[in-house]
Amino acid sequence: MNKILILDFGSQYTQLIARRIRESNVYCEIYPCFSTLEKIKGFHPQGIILSGGPSSVTDAEAPQADPGIFDLKVPVLGICYGLQWMAQTLGGKVHPTGEREYGKAMIEVLHREPLFQHLDKSSFQVWMSHGDQLEILPPGFQTLAQTKTCPHAAVQSKDGRFFGVQFHPEVVHTENGMILLNNFLFKVCDLRGDWTMESFIEAKVNEIREKVGQDRVLCAVSGGVDSTVAAALVHRAVGDHLHAVFVDNGVLRLNEAQRVQDMFNKHMSMKVTCIQAGDQFLKKLKGVIDPEKKRKIIGHEFIEVFQNESCKIKNLKYLMQGTLYPDVIESVSFKGGPSATIKSHHNVGGLPEKMHLRLIEPLRELFKDEVRVLGKTMGLPDELIQRQPFPGPGLAVRILDEVTPERLEILRTADDIVIQEVKKAGWYTKVWQSFGVLLPVKTVGVMGDARTYENVLALRVVESRDGMTADWVALPYELLGRISNRVINEVKGINRVVYDISSKPPATIEWE
Repeated sequence: MNKILILDFGSQYTQLIARRIRESNVYCEIYPCFSTLEKIKGFHPQGIILSGGPSSVTDAEAPQADPGIFDLKVPVLGICYGLQWMAQTLGGKVHPTGEREYGKAMIEVLHREPLFQHLDKSSFQVWMSHGDQLEILPPGFQTLAQTKTCPHAAVQSKDGRFFGVQFHPEVVHTENGMILLNNFLFKVCDLRGDWTMESFIEAKVNEIREKVGQDRVLCAVSGGVDSTVAAALVHRAVGDHLHAVFVDNGVLRLNEAQRVQDMFNKHMSMKVTCIQAGDQFLKKLKGVIDPEKKRKIIGHEFIEVFQNESCKIKNLKYLMQGTLYPDVIESVSFKGGPSATIKSHHNVGGLPEKMHLRLIEPLRELFKDEVRVLGKTMGLPDELIQRQPFPGPGLAVRILDEVTPERLEILRTADDIVIQEVKKAGWYTKVWQSFGVLLPVKTVGVMGDARTYENVLALRVVESRDGMTADWVALPYELLGRISNRVINEVKGINRVVYDISSKPPATIEWE
């Protein structure tokens, strides 16, 4: 299989580079820039891309990669910081510009072959983001393009092995960015673009089947896209040796437990064991307001319930989790230190070790949108693969107060109205998430001739591609009005609806 390796120097766009490459049906992975040469060799890349990064190569503690990559006899493309580090390592000189250049710039192409082939024009817009720039080329290099302020906006070695661009071809603001990346992939690295979902399914099914043999696999299904597609893939590989378990933890959406069982039985011919544990979870959540404590309590109780169920299964050796590639990437920062904890991960840590099980993570190489494509390719219906994400701790983190049966009933009913109206208006598959949050605030209202003093519901609707960044959605006023009217009139306990217009960052998608 054709493969590209991306070495990450800390750029906010590193994952975007990977996504662009996979859109061209070329498989790629992201390694931290400090990865050993042995690990890099073990990946057997046909090309290497050096990402951008926020540091200056002139700093004493600037992130470094092993210079041995330049002896691997594979093409290398440096982007922004990646270009600067490559040029400096190979004998060039980089200097600070005095002020950071950030935003759009016009580039003039001096030499088209091979990086700028198939362009309609020799001058086009690119996206810059740098504080340093290349001043003196390394020996054996030539300039391919320039801007008014950047004399070496694109360079290459004369032997055609090393390339660098000072701008970001992976962002939509750069015109012809995909042409440039594809020229590197297919003209320079001579790749075929043979990585498809069909080939992924075939390889993954064979891998899981060989690994599991006659043993048993336990998996928790939530009804969400990740666990559903992962379960379908493993089920295709091992059939009835997969034991799917759905835990009703008492903080689910309206009729969710029955809906999940019906979906799996109808569309996947897979039996799901449903464990009713709501009372157990709610008892532990009594009096708890802190969101992180809620997450940890729910995670701990989930382990207990799951462990009890596992004792009933003979020859159980594996646990399936729906880990995605962003989870893998974010587990290691480019500097090697711990990444900042925004919130506890939805996959329950410690479960495999406590149960003495080995992990199967069939989706760990995929991004979220690729998981949806995988589900579609496997024949799963849209009602399964187009479901919006739902947090592992459920409605517990959408109630900004103690979780009680009364508050759960209020939020369940209101949230169901939100989903009904968003679907009816045709917005459900256009947005990333749409849901309600029950605030620990009461306001005065008037219903009929009576004064009310009841709860506030915050409506949250965001658009995103992978959940790592998100923007609030400007829903039509008519839709917002229908949602508000229905919630206030039909849900006893809410007399006011507000709309959240915060983006991520600085806010998060969920409120807790």
